[in-house]
Amino acid sequence: MLQMLGFGMFMTLVVVGVHYYLWWRLIKSTTRPGAWRRRFTWALIAMAVVTAGALVGGRLFPAEVERVIAWPGYVWFAVMVYLLLFLALLEIPRAIANRLARKGLPPEATAKAGEVATEEPAPSAAEAEADPAPAPESATDPDPATESDPAPVAAPDEPRVINRRLFIARTSALVAGVGAATTVGFGMRSALGPPQIERVPVTLARLDPRMNGLRVAVVSDIHLGPLTGVGHTERIVRMINELDADVVTIVGDLVDGSVAELGDYARPLGDLTKPSYFVTGNHEYFTAEGPQEWIDELRELGVQTLANERTEFAHNGAVLDLAGVNDIGGESTGHGPDFERAFDGRDPDRAVVLLAHQPIQVAEAAKHGVDLQLSGHTHGGQMAPFNVIVGMQQPVVAGLDTIDGTQVYVTRGAGYWGPPVRVGAAPEITLLTLAAANEIA
Repeated sequence: MLQMLGFGMFMTLVVVGVHYYLWWRLIKSTTRPGAWRRRFTWALIAMAVVTAGALVGGRLFPAEVERVIAWPGYVWFAVMVYLLLFLALLEIPRAIANRLARKGLPPEATAKAGEVATEEPAPSAAEAEADPAPAPESATDPDPATESDPAPVAAPDEPRVINRRLFIARTSALVAGVGAATTVGFGMRSALGPPQIERVPVTLARLDPRMNGLRVAVVSDIHLGPLTGVGHTERIVRMINELDADVVTIVGDLVDGSVAELGDYARPLGDLTKPSYFVTGNHEYFTAEGPQEWIDELRELGVQTLANERTEFAHNGAVLDLAGVNDIGGESTGHGPDFERAFDGRDPDRAVVLLAHQPIQVAEAAKHGVDLQLSGHTHGGQMAPFNVIVGMQQPVVAGLDTIDGTQVYVTRGAGYWGPPVRVGAAPEITLLTLAAANEIA
């Protein structure tokens, strides 16, 4: 519970800080004081509140409230991220443009630019009628200068500088807005569309040659939750069945809620036509009920959970060890990964494939002689450039790699967490084809 509250506080601070920057660049710098600035400011405050509510909603609000705020909150979160990125990238060009706009101006024009840019707008016609200007002291004896001299006009350069500064601010805001909206639009199309099928051959040194051609379907991070429906699961199950794999592996983060909330969404998993295995991800530990209710539910649907254990998987008269360990997220409740238990008594000459949600678990897997680890968790970064940040915490962000002699395949996941947006990391279902060393399936 403390971990959840800490996450909520951190995300709220991030949202507040980013929205202050957005207000400064998108509203304060592009509008003059007045009604429109106030309207835009309140609108931005409202979106900040909705976004913070969506990010922590599953931890604070009932499911009905969470569903209402999830769509606008998460979509705006993605827009917020890319507005921040585009505006940050435009900071240097903006500064250069402002400097060039001031070049060659007399000092007094430069000094007055900031004052005029923030002065109150001229009153409207209605306001002028309600509050007319005071009459001159002597209507019968006008000042000759008033009649003969033209009204003073600002220096030609001064208003031009002010207009240039406002033009630069509004142009950069427009570019950032169009860039963010376009990026999020394409990202939503990717996230909400069908997962890509990735076909990957993998050679295992200890694989019995009789198992050449063994086909393993890998899916992870389905993230059933407030933004998904039963159709999301039905499409994934249909696509997996069409692959005609020999075994199906579900590598964690199946759900973002309880069985009571999401049980109907998971029911299509019972239609998987091949032997299916599951391991917990960190999100299975976020609910108050914990992962056990989902383990029981999946058992009813015909999906076996490998909770720090292994099973023998036979194919064409040969056998390999299929093992699974709990996610690191279970450590706080005493249900974390236990490699010793999972591999106790195994035949060291037999190939072993391990299901472990987080790629970082490969360090321990390598110590136990695992041939191939199947993982998810990273989403491939989901929204670039978060792939760079994920790469600082996980040894592999996506695809096949070798760490300390153990191969690890990291799927980008078939769903999404938070924003229904994927940029540079399309959703994925993987079909691995295994082969013994020096042989091609």
